[in-house]
Amino acid sequence: MSDHARVEFDGQVYEAPVIVGSEREQALDISRLRASTGLITYDPGYANTGSAKSGITYLDGEGGILRYRGYPIEQLAQDSSFLESSYLIIYGELPTRAELDDFRTNVTLHTLLHEDIRRFFDAFPKSAHPMAILAAATAALSTFYQDHYDPLNAWDVEVSTYRLIAKLPTVAAWAYKKSIGQAYVYPRNDLGYAENFLHMMFAVEAEPYTVDPDVAKALTLLFLLHADHEQNCSASTVRLVGSSHVNMFAAISAGITALWGPRHGGANQEVVQMLAEIRDADGDTASFVSRAKDPDDPYRLFGFGHRVYKNFDPRATIIKETADTVIGKLVGDDPLFEIAGELEEAALSDDYFIERKLYPNVDFYSGLIYRAMGLPLNMFPVLFAIGRLPGWIAQWKEMISDPDTRIGRPRQVYTGATERAYVPIDERA
Repeated sequence: MSDHARVEFDGQVYEAPVIVGSEREQALDISRLRASTGLITYDPGYANTGSAKSGITYLDGEGGILRYRGYPIEQLAQDSSFLESSYLIIYGELPTRAELDDFRTNVTLHTLLHEDIRRFFDAFPKSAHPMAILAAATAALSTFYQDHYDPLNAWDVEVSTYRLIAKLPTVAAWAYKKSIGQAYVYPRNDLGYAENFLHMMFAVEAEPYTVDPDVAKALTLLFLLHADHEQNCSASTVRLVGSSHVNMFAAISAGITALWGPRHGGANQEVVQMLAEIRDADGDTASFVSRAKDPDDPYRLFGFGHRVYKNFDPRATIIKETADTVIGKLVGDDPLFEIAGELEEAALSDDYFIERKLYPNVDFYSGLIYRAMGLPLNMFPVLFAIGRLPGWIAQWKEMISDPDTRIGRPRQVYTGATERAYVPIDERA
């Protein structure tokens, strides 16, 4: 196997070193391509461009494999908790019992928001999208916690990590309460991470609220399955913004904004809307499948296929089992869930979907679970953001500590006008 690739252009030669990852992935190091040949690469969407060396998440799209720090997602989903997996993702190793207890304690101690932030929420209109509030409030947290602000100070980074993991659920729950006109519910540090979030979301002062353990378990699983996913749009955004050495709160806020888009964190919302559309068309699943296969019809089915996975999304298989339990318990017979099962069955038996490797992805069932919990559509990406937070923090920390990191500054292929002379306004045709 050669340890380099040879690029020749216009009499110039570049010997591109081959970098080999721990799972035998290979990449060409083109960092000196332009200096040697005058060429840059053109790669819309960065589908073939490695932006970083990372030891956080391994994703094999062809094999349907996802691992956090080497641990298969299936094992973590069965045996781990969200905070334990968060520790693993952020610090690189599974914690001892004492380390996990310390981590959980440090997170729990920071769940309260500064009281002045209440007025910040009051300033938003009731109709404000919760993701807009989440992004804005996360950036605003940096103004309240300037005591641990320096991205190059290890202790400042540690404290910011605790604060973000602890406070984001509080911000999210308050954004929801704002949207429905209810009083904000303060965190309860005697509850677990998911239980505390559910309490802040659904408790009211007028009556007691008991968290359903099956719902808390399902939410913990969903958080864990979303905790990191390699160099996706929002993680890459956190790295790019963070490369300017802005504080962690601001970089995470940028990641939240990137996640908001329907092509990223809003995909499960589109799945639920699609299923409702099929329900309202008398549940005629076959006609919608036919439309999706018709090359002359722009209609598409959401929740199938993935930018990276060309096989089963391993997260989707795990979520399906949870969906059966939670939806059956909270909703009973759910027409949308039944339609989802029909669509999945059609896709797995239809050559059109099989040949194109269009299998159900993580978004296909997650939205149905959120819906069964009583969450409105606009809260779906907020739940995604809470789950993805440890991954963003780990990606940010890895970027900051990498000696090869430079401020992000992609090149471009200019296609505009060539040089031309300024024409006075009275002389223009």
